[in-house]
Formats: sequence, structure tokens, C-alpha cells
Amino acid sequence: MAAMPALLLALLALLVLPALAQAADPLVVGHRGASGYRPEHTLGSYELAARMGADYIEPDLVPTKDGVLVARHENDITGTTNVDERPEFASRKTTKVIDGKSITGWFTEDFTLAELKTLRAKERIPNIRQRNTIYNGRFHVPTLRQVLALRAKLSRELGRDIGVYPETKHPSYFRSIGLPLETPLLAELKRFKLNRAGAKVFVQSFETRNLQALNRRLRVPIVQLLDAKTLMIPDGSGQTYGQLATPDGLKAVAKYADGVGPSKDYIVPRDAQGSSLAPTSFVKDAHAAGLLVHPYTFRAENSFLPLELRFSADPAAYGNIFKELKQFYALGVDGVFTDNPDIGVAARG
Repeated sequence: MAAMPALLLALLALLVLPALAQAADPLVVGHRGASGYRPEHTLGSYELAARMGADYIEPDLVPTKDGVLVARHENDITGTTNVDERPEFASRKTTKVIDGKSITGWFTEDFTLAELKTLRAKERIPNIRQRNTIYNGRFHVPTLRQVLALRAKLSRELGRDIGVYPETKHPSYFRSIGLPLETPLLAELKRFKLNRAGAKVFVQSFETRNLQALNRRLRVPIVQLLDAKTLMIPDGSGQTYGQLATPDGLKAVAKYADGVGPSKDYIVPRDAQGSSLAPTSFVKDAHAAGLLVHPYTFRAENSFLPLELRFSADPAAYGNIFKELKQFYALGVDGVFTDNPDIGVAARG
């Protein structure tokens, strides 16, 4: 009889683990906020995403010169702020090699937080999202602390716990210049009592080694992002993303992560003309490894949709994102990153 509790616990574990790897109701993650409607990574974008029903808001994180984490998709802020209109910062335009790519522009790590706060955000893809440009100059570049404070405020106001899904951008590069992302991220999560079991937080990255290190310090789930299959992971691990996406690769990922964030074509690839092909076994393989699956990025405009879901030849006009989301939900994904969280919620039904 004494062995019975242990046997029951083992049986329960077998039941619980698959359940963790397959959420009953897919999560809607506001990708960079509600970036289909507001300039990305602004407090206005995050707030709108929450009010539209997003379960999580997603800040990408890069550091300032003085080590403060701010929300930007890239450390190159040329296309997302008005820095090029500021003559006092003209001399800071430079060329850097980041993850093997040569980039010319202005970079967050060359500005103190006080300097960065004098800039204003603008729409990143104005040729596609011209309507968003009416909000250019309305918002500043927020810190992670401001994003977490907004999350807490909106959770109280809306009566539901809004999650946060931060991404560490270029962690190897920033570590190499003395601005590691992990310590300030952990400090801010601790400040808001979010580094604990049960907190609505996922931490994600396109690199592997930083996530493996964070796995020893975080009490919240970790998600391994997957870029194009042929690309090398930019952390010196010597692997491609495609290698991580194999059944054996996914089992290895499951040793340090709780989920994967693949680009959509890992699940529904497209042919050379842009039409959808038959779904792959990726979701099944990831679930078999015990991993959640949160694909990216669902966007309403024709230019981002498969050929058969475009309503016109206008790249900026909306196509049938609703049908695309429905397809991925039916394939068993556990969540989606979307620039249009209202549609993500509606398609979830």
C-alpha cells in the first residue's frame, strides 16, 4: 500500500505532461502590442492589444548605453524613431556588424535612457500601414519597467491577468559589448514579482545558449524561437534552426525550454508562388517532445498572407487572416503571435 501514492503520482504525471504541451484554448499574443493598428513597441500599442483581448503582450528587449532595457524590435532605431530628424545625434550614425550582418544606423546602445526618451516612435512599415503613421510622434520608447507597470495597471482595470512575453534580442552581441540582457531582465521580473511559478510570463529568444543559462534562473516558461531553417543560430552553437526543428532536435530543446516559436512555414509551408502547401508534422512532433507551439506572425495585410487568402493585388489591403488563423488553430497550435489581436481572439471563437 505504501507504494500506491508513488504509483498514482507517476500516472498523474503522465496525464499532466501532455496537457501542458497542448493548451485547450490557444493563447493570443499581441505581437509588439497591437502593431497592426499602432506603431510597434509603444505603450499605446500594448494597451490596445490588451483591450482587444490579447492574453499576452510581447516586448522585444534591447539595452541603452546605461544598461536599461527598452522595447524595440531591433537596437537599430533608424526606422522606428525620429532619430534621423535630430541634428544633435547625427554624429552617432554608424555601421556595426550584428549577428554577422552589417547595419548602418543609430543604435540604442549608443544612447543613454535620458537621450532615448527625447525621441518619438514612428511606424516601421509606412508603405503597408499608412494609417498607423497618424500616430507617429505620439509615443516615446518605453522601458521594460514601464511595460510591466502598464501590464499590472491594465490587469487590475480589465479584471484579468494580462501576460507578458519578453524577447531577448541579440543576447550574444550585447554580452560581447558588456551589456548583457539577462541580469536586468531578471531584476525587472523580480521587481514585479513575476519570476515565480504560475506567473503569466514566457521568455523567448532566437538563441539557445542564453536560454539554457536562463533556465537555471527563471521560474517561468521558456520558448525557443525558430528562424529560417537554413540560418545558423547566432550564438556559436554550430547548429541551424532546421536542426532544432527535427524530432530529435525538439527533444533536445525540451531539456531547457517549455515551448517553441516557429515561423509559420514550419507548420504550413508555401511554394515558390506563395501558395500554401500541405501542413507538416511539426506541431505533432513538438507536442510529442512535450513542447508548446506558438507560431509567428499572423498579419492581416495581403503581403503577409498566402496567395489563396489574398483578396486583391494591393499589398496593404486586408486578406483573409481569419481563415489562416482558423487553420492554425485547427492544426493544434497552443498560441499565436499576431499584429491583429482582435482578429486572433475572434477567430479563436
